[in-house]
Amino acid sequence: MKLDIYQIDAFTDELFRGNPACVIPLDKWLPDEILLKIAQENAVAETAYFIQEKRKIKLRWFTPDIEMDLCGHATLSAAHVIKNEIGYSGTEIIFETLSGELKVAASADLISMNFPSRKPEPAVLPNVIEQALNIQPVQTLKARDYFLVYESADDIERLEIDRPIFDEINVGHGGVIVTAKGDNCDFVSRFFTPQASILEDPVTGSAHCSLIPYWSEILGKKGMSAIQLSARQGKISCQDLGERVGISGNAITYLKGAIWVD
Repeated sequence: MKLDIYQIDAFTDELFRGNPACVIPLDKWLPDEILLKIAQENAVAETAYFIQEKRKIKLRWFTPDIEMDLCGHATLSAAHVIKNEIGYSGTEIIFETLSGELKVAASADLISMNFPSRKPEPAVLPNVIEQALNIQPVQTLKARDYFLVYESADDIERLEIDRPIFDEINVGHGGVIVTAKGDNCDFVSRFFTPQASILEDPVTGSAHCSLIPYWSEILGKKGMSAIQLSARQGKISCQDLGERVGISGNAITYLKGAIWVD
């Protein structure tokens, strides 16, 4: 079976920046074990699969390890493919996902996603996370992910993870967000996933479901700009919409090709 495949750099307008994701259109769902094996072969943080059915598009996300319930950069990448590679004529794309209905406004240049808000609540920092960090946070919260607040963007850049200790953390499908006020933007962040094939995610759209309501309250702003300070970096435009959040960014196509699956 021949399948089309696209590799997209998300949350950037430059190649080799942002977060790479693979996107594969399907006519019908393949067995989950095949979807996972393809994601493992692709060896990027996320592979998105979609099936178009009239107005709505069914969308799923797989890391090289598991199926995810929500992924921002792979959603943005899928919308980019649908709009700019497949030639979808509408301006709104509606995805059906494990996290419910996700609406995406797609132009040739900018993808704007409407995601659920996941406001983090105060939590206790687990000892294993504390031991895995070279710099300690000033505040610990939790939503799906542990949410660690630091004094400065410099702390975020200098943060190092002791992976053998970090991999002892049990966070289910979540990870660890670290964040601080930005110097050249409203806030910065990084994102780490224990036990994952890829420890640090370059740009994590779903993490902003928690980052946006937190920083909106702290800064007293509804619209904000953010940078994820990974080696590749990425830029995110953010909007606090109450029970929802707006997450917007650019994307650029790196690869178009085909794969063959028995």
